Amino acid sequence: MKFKPSRSFAVKKIENFIENNLSQYSKLRNFDFGPEKRSNISCISPYVTHGILTEVEIIKKVLKKSLFVKNEKFIQEILWRIYWKGWLELRPTVWSDYLINLKKKKLEFKDNQNYLKAIEGKTNIECFNQWVLELKELNYLHNHTRMWFASIWTFTLNLPWELGAELFMKHLLDGDSASNTLGWRWVAGIQTKGKHYLASEWNIKKFSNNRFDKIKLNEKAIPVINDKIHSIVKKDFSEARNLNGKNLLVFDNNLSFEITDLKNNKFKNIFIVSNENDTRSIKISDKNINFKKFLIEDQEKRLKEKSIKCEKINIKEIKNIGEPLVALYPSVGENLDFLNTKNIKNIDFIYRKIDKFSWKFCNKGFFNFKNYIPKIIQEFI
Repeated sequence: MKFKPSRSFAVKKIENFIENNLSQYSKLRNFDFGPEKRSNISCISPYVTHGILTEVEIIKKVLKKSLFVKNEKFIQEILWRIYWKGWLELRPTVWSDYLINLKKKKLEFKDNQNYLKAIEGKTNIECFNQWVLELKELNYLHNHTRMWFASIWTFTLNLPWELGAELFMKHLLDGDSASNTLGWRWVAGIQTKGKHYLASEWNIKKFSNNRFDKIKLNEKAIPVINDKIHSIVKKDFSEARNLNGKNLLVFDNNLSFEITDLKNNKFKNIFIVSNENDTRSIKISDKNINFKKFLIEDQEKRLKEKSIKCEKINIKEIKNIGEPLVALYPSVGENLDFLNTKNIKNIDFIYRKIDKFSWKFCNKGFFNFKNYIPKIIQEFI
């Protein structure tokens, strides 16, 4: 299983999956056959997270191959990240509160032996230890395994979900503030209050294809209790017009400028922004940093091949760019946090059309959101 940091590789990867394995996706998607047997899932999330592949582009390829009704589950999974991002946009204090609580938990557990053994994969739970190794070596875990991992971490090892979410963000190539934070909250039982996800021995044995058994878990744990209510914030997604002649910022979640709605605008210059660990609240692994670095370089190369003026910059250099300045919206997370904490306000944001259209359906749960998926597809596909 390889994740080469290039758009051409990503396009070939999704096209190969659609052609050869998509028809079995609904039947086999929940099975984790091991890191060397991933043909039952697409493994494209690192590219979607960074905007190397877009949701619209992927769904168009799927529907060109076969009908929506035959691939509804896969399309739902592709749109999950848009839903999570929209949900967090409407409740940004969930992210800021998470960072505050994470800082407290890191101090509280810095010498805790159970925590230190867990992050090194030295617990008495064999499957968990293997997943820690897989996470660190391959920077990826099967989605079902992420649920098992988070449940074991929270309910059997009795560790704070905040620290587990940090571990994922550190190593996962597809980690983003919305999907990761809200996914861990969901397992813990605070995303949908009182409804947690409990991993069980029979479930792990079955869906790991009998790779693991005799797993001693706490299968009777109660949900994590958190009574704080995060009210929906009314967001204004109005955006800049008359973009020609302006400087454009592109962050590491939108690294396929040449296929976006903005490709025909004549920007003065495009600045592709990197965010290193010295400006991050959650420090990420060297492999994760390098993956982002090479994806940024790949975007720069593709733009220059089209004779589009661009350059790479560090996020700290934004303040040195003259106005007028616009940016592809980075979403709630580390990049937006930097702009806010450094009081950089001379930026007008531009939003992806699919985000602006879809986020208004993210005020409730995903089951409500999925009712609007045909409408989203009709609008953009």
